[in-house]
Amino acid sequence: MSSLFDPISLGGLDLSNRLFMAPMTRSRATADGVVTALTAEYYAQRAGAGLIISESTQPSVIGQGYVYTPGLHTSEQAEAWRSVTDAVHAKGGRIFAQLTHTGRIGHPSLYADGDLPVAPSAIASGEKLFTGEGFLDHPVPHELTSDEIHATTESFVSAARNAISAGFDGVELHGANGYLVHQFLADNTNVRRDEYGGSNSGRIRFAVEVASAVASAIGAERTGIRLSPGSSFNNVVENDPAPVYLALLSVLAELELGYVHLVELGDRELTKKLRAAWPGVFILNPHPTPEAFPATPETAAEAVESGVADAVALAAAWLANPDLDARIRQGGPYNKPDSATFYGGDHIGYTDYPALHMGSVA
Repeated sequence: MSSLFDPISLGGLDLSNRLFMAPMTRSRATADGVVTALTAEYYAQRAGAGLIISESTQPSVIGQGYVYTPGLHTSEQAEAWRSVTDAVHAKGGRIFAQLTHTGRIGHPSLYADGDLPVAPSAIASGEKLFTGEGFLDHPVPHELTSDEIHATTESFVSAARNAISAGFDGVELHGANGYLVHQFLADNTNVRRDEYGGSNSGRIRFAVEVASAVASAIGAERTGIRLSPGSSFNNVVENDPAPVYLALLSVLAELELGYVHLVELGDRELTKKLRAAWPGVFILNPHPTPEAFPATPETAAEAVESGVADAVALAAAWLANPDLDARIRQGGPYNKPDSATFYGGDHIGYTDYPALHMGSVA
């Protein structure tokens, strides 16, 4: 039986524990998508995680869906991320970049040319963009052509190469939470009748092509993917997710990716099926019941000890507790996250959460 603080090997990396930091958008980059010294401090504070997975980072201009989110598609962005990875590595930590194309969760106001966001099908999200001065309705997106899909895949590849050049230990492809990869998988966002829609093999095609291309570019062991079967976030609908995701994992297994990272949504039986179908490292953001939200250190420990996951990724607990690993070891106490400071702003609610006086804690 494994525990949270047993080491684990992932993609050739020897990680000190199985308590990972989940990706969390914090919206503290510049308007040009460049991270700052404050970002480096934030991640370095949390280097006690076995693995940090960065906030969502857009692989292209059109991949952006929120204000003040970082990118990895310009040299300036990549150079700024180097200060973050250096800071994490100096503290003995490891960090992957999460690459996120938001698809229809975007707005022309985010793009210099005022372009429409893109998606598998021309169906609006029904959601809104928060600008800091108000909310703007997401428009009906532009439906990607086959050639544009291939170009989008290449944007992931380019961003992945930039991530490795910036010192990241690997990348996580965001295939969850209603963003572009997930939009291809879901029922109500993909009504295509070409090779990228219709059947399960069509729905999973884009995810597989992106994963395969990125793995070929930077190494499969450095490539992970995050999935959220059955999620309704950003108004996606998946009426019967199990067959789609089992088909996806079957094909992805052939690529020998570094890991699958599953966002659990209260269906532990589906989690077990997907866990059994995946031969590699299985990371879980655990929510065994709909009421078990957000995940706690106790639910995290149970997931590893029961064998339902090889490692767990917590979010809000890390946000509010920069030394979460030490706090769990001694049974708390825990800082409470301040939701009012989750997105945007300065150091308040970002780098000012207090750490423990370590004393004799190992």
